[in-house]
Amino acid sequence: MRDVFELARSGAATPAELGYYFPAEFAPQESMWLSWPHKEESWPGKIEKIFAPYSRFVKEVAAGQKVNINVADEEMKGFAVKHLKKAEVKLSNVSFHFFPTNDAWCRDHGPAFLINPDSEYKKAIVKWEYNAWGEKYPPHDLDNMIPLHIATYLGIPSFRPGIVMEGGSVEFNGKGTLLTSKACLLNENRNPTLNQAQIETYLRDYYGVRHILWVGDGIVGDDTDGHIDDITRFVNEDTVVTVVEENKADQNHKILVENLALLKKMRLENGKQLNIVELPTPSPVIYENQRLPASYANFYIANEVVVVPTFRDKNDQKALDILTECFPQRKVVGIDSTDIIWGLGSFHCLSQQEPFVE
Repeated sequence: MRDVFELARSGAATPAELGYYFPAEFAPQESMWLSWPHKEESWPGKIEKIFAPYSRFVKEVAAGQKVNINVADEEMKGFAVKHLKKAEVKLSNVSFHFFPTNDAWCRDHGPAFLINPDSEYKKAIVKWEYNAWGEKYPPHDLDNMIPLHIATYLGIPSFRPGIVMEGGSVEFNGKGTLLTSKACLLNENRNPTLNQAQIETYLRDYYGVRHILWVGDGIVGDDTDGHIDDITRFVNEDTVVTVVEENKADQNHKILVENLALLKKMRLENGKQLNIVELPTPSPVIYENQRLPASYANFYIANEVVVVPTFRDKNDQKALDILTECFPQRKVVGIDSTDIIWGLGSFHCLSQQEPFVE
């Protein structure tokens, strides 16, 4: 059999054909990858306010595992270290890499890590194309190169499907099921020449899944055209949390009622019905007359902790209590995301997990 590097480079075999798959976020992790925030246009007039909660996020994760951070140069590294030290981050667990980026949203421009414990190369990366959510925020050339930089650094193969895909648009149970939204993946600003069946083929071939579930639309204010990580998340192999809006006058109510109805009809790869846990939404978070995509579903699952965005809202504690029940083996920590969400994303959008494989 030819070398996995050659097969990946030539496109002669897909990851699924070679036994690779994308593990669930709640599976053991080697590290978390981040791209240090620096683009003022993403947080106009507010970027200085995000570094404290961002550094707290790093602190919580780095207490129990490695964290890798992409920076442009020594100056940016020094700036980051200053903020991380102020937050009392365990810096022995933090590594910096001089991989420059256009923006901070590592969930979408970062590497999609696959594993195959039986392969000579137990880890591989899918290098999807990244176009900043349908060419909304150019330039994105530096972001588009991040997966290749990381694959080279780690010395692992990288597969290149040649189509646009973002990490926040897909959710996995690690046993063959992928959950996504039609609003995003079927949007003509991503892959206009591909239909749903063709996109499903790419998902199966390059994520190593067998079973694909589709919800409808995303929440109001989400500039990604409906990423799943603001709506519905797997918390174990057969359970999802999904956000609901009780206020019938709210714009999100109808969208989320429809998605909940779809989830109730779904079956997993083994034929089992989904266990569904309902998660509240915060009251509308509005800044400069713009409704922001505030969602408790945008949490990051690390080895020892689950970091949840909070919004100085009456539902903050209710959401934390629900997620604490969902993750009995992990500490659930809420971090104020009121300033970070001005960038139209939160902790899950900012991060990408690297799985652990023996």
